[in-house]
Amino acid sequence: MRRWEEILPEAERRLYQSFTLTRQSFGIKLAFLIVDVNMSFIGSRPMPVLQAVKEYVTSCGEVGWAAVANIRKLLDACRAKNIPVIFTTGDPVTWRFCPGVGKMAKPREALDLRAEEIPEAIAPLPSELVIRKFKASAFFETPLLAYLRFMKINSLLITGATTSGCVRATVVDASSHDFPCFVVEECVFDRFELSHLVNLFDMNTKYADVISLEEALTRITHEIP
Repeated sequence: MRRWEEILPEAERRLYQSFTLTRQSFGIKLAFLIVDVNMSFIGSRPMPVLQAVKEYVTSCGEVGWAAVANIRKLLDACRAKNIPVIFTTGDPVTWRFCPGVGKMAKPREALDLRAEEIPEAIAPLPSELVIRKFKASAFFETPLLAYLRFMKINSLLITGATTSGCVRATVVDASSHDFPCFVVEECVFDRFELSHLVNLFDMNTKYADVISLEEALTRITHEIP
């Protein structure tokens, strides 16, 4: 039993086990999406989260850096198979003029361009798309959908931060656009463990398949030409 299944009370676990959930297959044209893995969500170095949030209030601390190491493994496998890789990060220029009203919206005077940098360990190649966004979903008022349609992508492997925020919003929108989604458990993270686990459970039940890093690597090796 996976950690996000263990959080259920016994009666609800029996209900969950009574469902027949459809398992999806990777499409022939899979894309790898890395959502908002940047300094504002992992900090400048691994730190306990209570220390990390003093640097960036949105930081998830050490769990973010652990996910980066796992994302790197998946990134290497995808590049070896010529699977398109897409990164998202924040758009500080837009935030300066349209900061939004989110609960953790960044004040204009506190904008830090370095906060949106993607760490060197998973740095994009010049040939890889980096999408700047200013709301939770990677699809909201960005060219992502047009790019996926142009590339004839028919399934998405999704990683990044945060599980309960930008990852979930992106998965819901991707599912709404009929893309089978695969969320890699060890490659997504959140500052609150309960939010992380509950949203993994919820996405797996409704919108995506939550799979392990090992399964993702195996399926890339054996299901992608």
